[in-house]
Amino acid sequence: MAASDKNKCIMVQGTASNAGKSVVVAALCRIFSQRGYRVAPFKSQNMSLNSFTTQENREIAMAQVLQAEAAGVEPHHHMNPVLLKPKEDFTSQVIVHGKPAGDMNFYHYQHNFRDHALQAIKDSLGALKNDYDIIIMEGAGSPAEINMLDVDLANMQIARLADADVILVADIDKGGVFASIAGTFQLLPPEDRQRIKGIIINKFRGNLDILMPGIRQIEKIVGVPVLGVLPYDHDLKLPEEDSASLSERKYRSRGKITVGVMRLPRISNFTDIDPLEYEAEVGIKLIEIDDEIGKVDALIIPGTRNSISDMVAIDKAGFSDEIQVLANEIPVFGICGGYQMLGNKIVDNSLKESNIGSIEGMGILDVKTSFGEFEKIISQSKGTLMGNGIFKNMKGEVLSGYELHEGISRLGKSKPLLKVLKGCGNYPKSGFDGAQEGLTAGTYFHGIFHNFTFRRSFTDYLRENKGLERIGPKQDEFKELKQFSIQRLSDLVENNIDMQLLQEVLHFEI
Repeated sequence: MAASDKNKCIMVQGTASNAGKSVVVAALCRIFSQRGYRVAPFKSQNMSLNSFTTQENREIAMAQVLQAEAAGVEPHHHMNPVLLKPKEDFTSQVIVHGKPAGDMNFYHYQHNFRDHALQAIKDSLGALKNDYDIIIMEGAGSPAEINMLDVDLANMQIARLADADVILVADIDKGGVFASIAGTFQLLPPEDRQRIKGIIINKFRGNLDILMPGIRQIEKIVGVPVLGVLPYDHDLKLPEEDSASLSERKYRSRGKITVGVMRLPRISNFTDIDPLEYEAEVGIKLIEIDDEIGKVDALIIPGTRNSISDMVAIDKAGFSDEIQVLANEIPVFGICGGYQMLGNKIVDNSLKESNIGSIEGMGILDVKTSFGEFEKIISQSKGTLMGNGIFKNMKGEVLSGYELHEGISRLGKSKPLLKVLKGCGNYPKSGFDGAQEGLTAGTYFHGIFHNFTFRRSFTDYLRENKGLERIGPKQDEFKELKQFSIQRLSDLVENNIDMQLLQEVLHFEI
């Protein structure tokens, strides 16, 4: 590795949101890593409700976790120094270097906090440059939002800060791909336009020969080469960036077993349910707030960025009564905010969670949750199953997960689900996490279904109820397919872009 190759920064920007920036960054992380470089992903400012807890107990976006995994390195808070988690009323919780900095509206953030955020971004970028050869940076939305150019903290200003070459990704599936490319160049200032060294056209389904004349013309118009065209791969299964992408994500919906998942208005950490799709003969049914639960064999209420507001939405939609009935018939499982909603009451006297105040929960679990007593819990966690109810055959099984919650919960007559070995659980020093009563259970452990033996025991229980044979803990298809998908993504990018041309435009040995 030549000394001049140290600290190369490459930024992947998009002509629009969901153009494919995240997956292209992940692919490049894997490609460069396999060539012997030490690679780190970086997204200066991310807005997402899909987040994760790193080993140092800091919170970052899930997209950067996937990218770090593709690079073969441990996720770190410097890879996503600023994370915005939308709450309501144009307000977001601002996470800086993995720790909450407060709830802010757009005006307050831009006028009173922007300098602090920018300094955090500079500090993280400097730290990564000390430890890595290549930094693959991800932009946000479009760099050509002309009303935001002067306050940009995610695209060209950060590319300038890092002195990064830019690759522009355009989504052809949306239509108007050439207009979106030309429009992006037209709206950018000349100094930023010159940073774009290559273009990738993503999500192509058609005949490439028909597209080629347009490619040649757009190269002449913008003066930048098209590095390649990536085909739309329906079989690629990777964690999604945010809940908006759930509309495009096609879970396997048909199977002998159907697991219903409430798509809450403010759903977060929905990657908790991803492993269930890889269980044999299991289908996932996403239940919208104006939908019907219908016939399901189990119901999962996932995490939410606002438990109180989503509890109100569930009540208004008439789901509470229906779920109370279902809890006597099928397993109902709540994760984090979903767990809180299954309890008797959610107390928010200080209006920490919302402007609504305290409300009644579904009352299926004898649990009382309160906000405002403790700072946000951010922790990688571990615990042993207590072995009650449908998990009686798994007593003592060690499960791992991660916690991201501001509310804390106290149990009444309900039994805990886990004995905490590491982390917080229901509340600091309680020693226990979650609750269980009959067929209903809840936990603060995000990622609980990523534990293979736990997940298989859960689905085997559902199989038995349907008269199907148990499978047992044989093979973790989810873990294997995730790694397969990362490599498949890397191969797809490498095989469909001109790597020699990429090397030439970046002036960098690949």
